[in-house]
Amino acid sequence: MKPGLLVISHGSRDAGWVSLVDETIETVRARTGSALAVEAAFLELVEGRLIQDGLDRLAAEGATHVLAVPLFVSSGSTHADEIGWALGAYARPRTETELERLSVPEGMALTYGRPMDDAPELIGIVAERLRDMSVEPSRESLLLVGHGSEEAGFRQAWDEGLAAVAGKAAELGGYAGYETALLLPNEVPEKLKKLTVERPGGRVLVMALFLSEGYFTKEVVPRRLASSGLGDDCVYAGSALMPHGNVAAWIARQAAEWTETLGL
Repeated sequence: MKPGLLVISHGSRDAGWVSLVDETIETVRARTGSALAVEAAFLELVEGRLIQDGLDRLAAEGATHVLAVPLFVSSGSTHADEIGWALGAYARPRTETELERLSVPEGMALTYGRPMDDAPELIGIVAERLRDMSVEPSRESLLLVGHGSEEAGFRQAWDEGLAAVAGKAAELGGYAGYETALLLPNEVPEKLKKLTVERPGGRVLVMALFLSEGYFTKEVVPRRLASSGLGDDCVYAGSALMPHGNVAAWIARQAAEWTETLGL
């Protein structure tokens, strides 16, 4: 019995984005050692490194049991759901998808993991990013922004996960309060206004929960903040979850817990 780990993320045409994932995977390899075959794969946009390519590479390395970890922020991601269906983790997707069922190599047993959600490693990154922005926590509030979804069930997962992360991060940092906001649907102006009304004269620390910096962190979130007319009352650094060692630590922990269940 030889275990393998397949880490699946969305993919991007930006080589820098792909490099961030690859750097994280190298750290995972260093943490897990040679007993575990580790591959990174992408949902789309990275030629030669799609999910089927990753499965085939692990089969070539002799992997008989594979843990597929969706490197996504939230279980509210429709991508995480459709990937699980394509891998055969459940009978049908909960949303429409253009994916087709993938071919899991013969003799390979596959387990599908879960996105980050409210993992302690993710909370640790958020708490650290907020500390970098904070001046006087007792006069500051947190606004945690996520991508979101308008699909039934998926939006609820986003709301629950963000609330858990924001609540714990606010507690750890000693902040005066917190709110969460989704980009889809657009809740940012409303939630920012709520925090400024509740605590006049206070500062709002804004963090967007994305794996890497890019279009959403650099353009969409700043535009939504600006549209509120309350830009002077908030601090937004545009930082993302990667690069940070906790992302690799989260992946490695999932792998360790899984191999333990296999008795390896």
